[in-house]
Amino acid sequence: MIQEKIRMGMIGGGKNAFIGAIHRIAAHMDGLIELCCGALSSNPETAKASGRDLFLPENRNYGSYKEMIEAESRLPQHIRMQFVSIVTPNFAHFEPAMLALDHGFHVLIDKPITFTLEEAKLLERKVKETGLQLCLTHTYSGYPMVKQARQMVKEGQFGTIRKICVEYPQGWLSSASEKEGNQQAAWRTDPAKSGKSGCMGDIGTHAAQLAEYISDLQISRICADLNWVVKDRLLDDDGNVLLKFNNGANGILMASQIAAGEENALSIKIYGEKGGLEWHQEEPNTLKVKWLDAPAQLYRTGHPYLSSFAKHNSRTPAGHPEGYLEAFANIYRNFVLTLSTLHIGGSPSPEMLDFPTAADGVRGMAFIENVVASAHSDQKWHDFKI
Repeated sequence: MIQEKIRMGMIGGGKNAFIGAIHRIAAHMDGLIELCCGALSSNPETAKASGRDLFLPENRNYGSYKEMIEAESRLPQHIRMQFVSIVTPNFAHFEPAMLALDHGFHVLIDKPITFTLEEAKLLERKVKETGLQLCLTHTYSGYPMVKQARQMVKEGQFGTIRKICVEYPQGWLSSASEKEGNQQAAWRTDPAKSGKSGCMGDIGTHAAQLAEYISDLQISRICADLNWVVKDRLLDDDGNVLLKFNNGANGILMASQIAAGEENALSIKIYGEKGGLEWHQEEPNTLKVKWLDAPAQLYRTGHPYLSSFAKHNSRTPAGHPEGYLEAFANIYRNFVLTLSTLHIGGSPSPEMLDFPTAADGVRGMAFIENVVASAHSDQKWHDFKI
């Protein structure tokens, strides 16, 4: 299907940036993408040095994202980048994304999509106006067993969904790491760079997106409790949210970054009339399926009995672990397969189109806004407003 490698530019992700390397590994995993240019830091000297480390051509190793987008737009169609990957902190998402779309480039962007809900809405509107594609890296929706779970729910195998329990405990911010030289902790706990929520904005949004993605439902009402546990921390580092969904189902969402000893223990349980499912990110190849009137089953990645969506996003035979990097790569792969198919005038398959979009980004920002508003209110339940 794909006729040539898709050319990618990158904004952010240079020296000492954790997520940039993850993005590049994911982008290169299937051999479909070429990193052709970059503006890898907001500091021009660091940007240039980072580009040299990655062997970018000197004439396409840019000192700023504005310089890159404008210069690339002047290059011939067969040379210029085709999409840009934005891997900067939250506050630096919106402007480069808008500029890229204005210059005719597709966009892949780290979550949360923007700094504010209003920015997210403007960005979604720009995507619709331009007819270009935007992909949002909600990584956990890329796992094969998550896709298997979603298809089983959509097929009605569990009947009407009644209860959703999702949690994401981490322990890495149990102490004041932001004051001890940890750069990741410093920007993620800084309201000027991260936004109005810390824990819920960083990982609570992942939990909320996973709940909506697998269940094929939308959160309609919330009752939130946010906590600032570590002394003098400026943003929440722990929280609990009661949920109501648009079909009447209820749920619980817990996110914490002060759960000492936890790593990235994202997990979800969903229950319907006839049975339910259970999935754990730290054991991602297994999906546990539970039935009301039959023994529980274990579904495993790599087997022929899985849905087309699970098989489309698997790379190795059963028993060979596929994890975080592969899930990340699935999002990139589906995105560029969609771009390539559209480029030749084709129709992308449902499996290709199965990646988070600007609409998911708007819902993620709305989740943050609504959770913060609910946590600061004396009112018990709040309608989920966008």
